[in-house]
Amino acid sequence: MAPTLVVLILSMLLGIQPVTTDLYLPALPALTRDLGASMPAAQLTLSALLLAFGTSQLIWGPLSDRFGRRPILLWGLAAYTLASIASTLAPSMALLIAWRVVQGAAMGAAVMCARAIVRDLYLPSEGARMMSRGLSGLGVLACVGAPLGGLLSDLFGWRAALMALAVFGACTLALVVLRFEETLRQKNLQALRPATLLRTWRGILGNPTFMAFSALSAASYGGLFTFLASSSFVFINVLGLTKTQYGLVMFSMSFCYLAGTVVCRRLLPRFGVRKSIAVAGCLSLTGGTLMGALAWAGVRGTWALVLPFYLFMLAHGVHQPCSQSGAIGPFPKSAGAASAMNGFLMMAVAFGMGSWLGTHMDGTVLPLTRGVWFWSVLIAALAWSVVQKHGEPASEMRGG
Repeated sequence: MAPTLVVLILSMLLGIQPVTTDLYLPALPALTRDLGASMPAAQLTLSALLLAFGTSQLIWGPLSDRFGRRPILLWGLAAYTLASIASTLAPSMALLIAWRVVQGAAMGAAVMCARAIVRDLYLPSEGARMMSRGLSGLGVLACVGAPLGGLLSDLFGWRAALMALAVFGACTLALVVLRFEETLRQKNLQALRPATLLRTWRGILGNPTFMAFSALSAASYGGLFTFLASSSFVFINVLGLTKTQYGLVMFSMSFCYLAGTVVCRRLLPRFGVRKSIAVAGCLSLTGGTLMGALAWAGVRGTWALVLPFYLFMLAHGVHQPCSQSGAIGPFPKSAGAASAMNGFLMMAVAFGMGSWLGTHMDGTVLPLTRGVWFWSVLIAALAWSVVQKHGEPASEMRGG
């Protein structure tokens, strides 16, 4: 496959996650009212999806190492499209949550395979740059997602925003069917044996490079998820923005993330992975601390949330490509399993944070600001310590 085709496929596969989470966020308050649900139940439409997304990767990963990336993508994307249609038609919050769980589990196949494909095709040093290009495509889709969701919700109701996910899933499935070629050069025939699985998981979790990069990716995503899970209620219900205005706020956040991935590609040739992450750690800490300090001082305007979080999102655009590719780099023969474990750890953090937000949202901006502040401090600590110590470039051997 040509590099441009690889980037397009990576963008669609990685982009399915922000499309699934961001596009329906402007409709979340209206959806909650129409279905007569509570705020904790509304939070479950996001946190339960992400828990299923993370957990399913532990299954998809070894399956893709055994059978290849293409069949897993086909099954996963087909299931995602069907679950998206079913969630659109759900008559109750309980059924919506159930179908979102199925949707999240199917989504795990797409994102896990995307990370594994990078390791199949590229050396670790090249992988961070290619992952950055794929995540730039993700950023473009994320830019479109929330404004489109707000527009569809305003014009046609919240179910139209959910139906857009089915359209995206069908388009991605068509791209894989028509253009994707298998990237796994040598299938691991032992990948699904219990003894092999245990040995593989033990080797992955015992690798300090994997743990350092996975901790960073999980902390960075924890900060983003805190914003995603609470921002629609804060901006719409607390600060009084319309759904379309909120969509534009989310567009600006996604644009900053997209800019961050571009900055990442500029930093890597000059400073390398570890120094680039250290620089981004300064941005994370500055943004989170400003957001928390302004809220603590009683400054509650929209700009007091948006401007500091721009810095956080710029840094997020550096942390994610570097940490995701870095975590998988040491495992050329079990890239699927390593990708799965990395994804699971990120989503476990997101589920925990979503559960906390569901019980602590109090009609103010404070749960959002305190959460982002906490994650920004943790990101900086990881970026300046364990990543510097254990984030050595992985072996330059090609995967197989």
